[in-house]
Amino acid sequence: MIFRDRKMLSRLMKLALSLMILLTACACSKKELRYEAFEPERMIRYREVALASWYGEDFHGRKTANGEVYDMYAMTAAHRTLPFHTRVRVTNLENGKKAEFRINDRGPFVSGRIIDLTYSGARAIGMLGQGTARVNVEAVGFSGGQPPSPTGIFAIQVGAFAEKDNAARFQTQLAQKYHHVHAVIWESNVKRLYRVRLGAFHTEAEARRYVETLKKDNLSGFVVRED
Repeated sequence: MIFRDRKMLSRLMKLALSLMILLTACACSKKELRYEAFEPERMIRYREVALASWYGEDFHGRKTANGEVYDMYAMTAAHRTLPFHTRVRVTNLENGKKAEFRINDRGPFVSGRIIDLTYSGARAIGMLGQGTARVNVEAVGFSGGQPPSPTGIFAIQVGAFAEKDNAARFQTQLAQKYHHVHAVIWESNVKRLYRVRLGAFHTEAEARRYVETLKKDNLSGFVVRED
C-alpha cells in the first residue's frame, strides 16, 4: 500500500509540475502581441488597452505612411506595428462609445499611447475635447488585397529631435555600439522632427525583447514597424 501511495504521489507531483510549466508558458505568451497570418476578412489576434490620441488639421492633406492622403474626416487610424489595412474596433473605456477604423498610418510616437485617431474618429468615441482617452483596441479583420504577415521590418525608436545636427550626433553615438542605427524624417504641416531608431528586427516580439536589453544602457524606446 505504501509503495502504491508513493507511486501515486510521484504521478501527482509530475502532473503538478506539468501544469505549472503549462501555466507559465501561457502567462508569458500573453505578454507578447502575436499576429497570425490570415485571409482577407478573417480575424487577426490583437487586443491592447492603453491611451488613444488624435491628430487632425496639422496633418490634413499630407501622405500617410502607406502612401494615402490623410483625411481628418475619414475613419482611419495610425498604429505603430499593426499591418496596414487591419481593421480595429476602438472602445472608449471612459464612456463606452466605440467605432471601427482602418490602419493606414504609423503612430502615435508618444510612449504610453497605442493609437492615433482622426478628428472624426475622436469625435465618434467622445474624446475630441479631452484629447486622449483610455481605450481598448481590438483587431476585427483585414480589408487589404494581400493578407498581412507577422514578419516584417521592425525598429526601436529611441529619440526624436527638432534639430538635424542633434539627431546626427545621437545617431553617431549609438552606432558605436548598436547596429542599423538610422534617422527618419517626420513632418506635419507645421513642424519637422528627426527620429532616431535602431535595429532591423523580423518580428515585433524580437524587437520588444531587445527593448529590455537597451534598459541596461539607460535607453528607453518603443517598437515601430517600418514596412
